[in-house]
Amino acid sequence: MAVTAPRTLRYAAAAAAALAEAMHADARVVALGEDLGRGGIFGQYQGLAETFGPGRIIDTPISEATIVGAAVGMALTGLKPVVEMRVVDFALCAMDEIVNQAAKNRYMFGGQGRVPMVIRMPIGIWSASAAQHSQSLESWFAHVPGLVVMAPATPQDNYSLLRAAIDGDDPVAYLEHKELWSMEGEVDAAKALPPGRARVARPGRDLTMISWSKAVQTSLEAAGMLAAEGIDTEVIDLRTLWPWDRDTVLASAARTGHVLVVHEAVQVAGFGAEIAATIAEHGDARVARLGAPRVPVGYAAVLEAQARITPQHIAQTARSLLAQRRR
Repeated sequence: MAVTAPRTLRYAAAAAAALAEAMHADARVVALGEDLGRGGIFGQYQGLAETFGPGRIIDTPISEATIVGAAVGMALTGLKPVVEMRVVDFALCAMDEIVNQAAKNRYMFGGQGRVPMVIRMPIGIWSASAAQHSQSLESWFAHVPGLVVMAPATPQDNYSLLRAAIDGDDPVAYLEHKELWSMEGEVDAAKALPPGRARVARPGRDLTMISWSKAVQTSLEAAGMLAAEGIDTEVIDLRTLWPWDRDTVLASAARTGHVLVVHEAVQVAGFGAEIAATIAEHGDARVARLGAPRVPVGYAAVLEAQARITPQHIAQTARSLLAQRRR
């Protein structure tokens, strides 16, 4: 499923193409996890088992600790494993292997061991999937020294960032969104994207919105609503949470003077707090955060809606922020 020229692909197909090309280019790249043989539960491994066989597209038992632990061993002995956790919620069963083994090995052994592995952990609300399948836990992984944290918001980024993650030498928490798999967009295989470089998804002069993953699309919708009121909003897609593009964010904050950080994760102790604190420490822009309430995501549609951040929520928060004078 190689991509040889710019073409329109779904988010899931872009990731499958990136993995296929990495596997063709490097025999050390393998993938392991549940349901890979049938293409993955979101179609993100479609066609790979037929191309590479069960020795490189490896179906595993239902044991997340075993899957990640085996992948750490693979990485330490020279392979480059891509681990499938199905959803980030299930990765909680493998947190010791992720946090204490993969992330710390390079430091604890003075660089003698490297763990070049990618852990795919889809984040975000998954409609009608309730509290144990709808979490956004990116701030957990951003907090852990040794982990690179990526959160692609478009098919192009899901292709380019996954290639960068596989090519790297460090463990990557790779956080696709559960409700972006069918999103379509142009994908250019020649477009390289190193970690730590944000995308200005929409330029603007009055207000800066900073987001990542699916919340980027929601922020763009809100920016469209505000544009109808004469408010020109710049929307920045961080793409990676560690390292994150401080230069792009701080330059935009200095120019607009008002910054709203938007994320789907619970607002309390979310990564938006890190961004807001950094902006406050390096300038005089007014800054606010908007995230989900600190409640489990409900199964019933009316309860699930309470945990979702909508364009209307974002637009109203932006209006309130702009009503405050810059310090």
